[in-house]
Amino acid sequence: MIAVISADLLSSSSYPKELLEKTITTLNKEFRELERLTKPNSEFKIYRGDSFQGIVYSPEEALLFALRIKTAINRLHLNDSESNKAFKRVADLRLAIGIGTYDFQRDSILESNGQAFQFSGRTLDEIKKENRKLKLKTPSDNINEEFDTSFLLFDTISDKWSTASAEVIYYLLKGFKETEIATELGISQSAVNQRKKAAGWDAIDVLLQRYRNVINEHFSNGK
Repeated sequence: MIAVISADLLSSSSYPKELLEKTITTLNKEFRELERLTKPNSEFKIYRGDSFQGIVYSPEEALLFALRIKTAINRLHLNDSESNKAFKRVADLRLAIGIGTYDFQRDSILESNGQAFQFSGRTLDEIKKENRKLKLKTPSDNINEEFDTSFLLFDTISDKWSTASAEVIYYLLKGFKETEIATELGISQSAVNQRKKAAGWDAIDVLLQRYRNVINEHFSNGK
């Protein structure tokens, strides 16, 4: 079993050139970092200029990967002279995670196929119509139903983020401690803690752990 993440940028046609360039550069940088976290290395490819797809060979890590990519994009802004302030988000993603078999493997991920690819691609099409931003599809209806509700709640929380909130969540997802984030951003630890609480980190952390446990139990190690 593998996980496939399919995604596209929301309203990318309205992005100014500078923002689109920053977004694509950020995606490629994040892909390189994530590819080193699992064996075999995860594969992510951008296509059509505003969409991407990638394989996560450890499906229990797929939600973490998806949220790292999301927050890396959500924290972007064009106000570089005031990088520590909170701004309205100007870039966002739709993300679909599909977990299933890998039935047709080619050198390019864009030519590969299988249950996981079909689940991911079709689910991305679904959430475009449903005005959702994150959804999971697996062979288990019970698991799909559980995380359909959880991910809808996550959408509600993350839609309220500023760029500053997303940035703190991004570093927390990378395993940074509050003091390390404070140093990285040049702000106080108390400011980091306030942003962490405002962004709903405790609930997100519980969601990540629940996802990891459920997926590990049902779909990891060849199950």
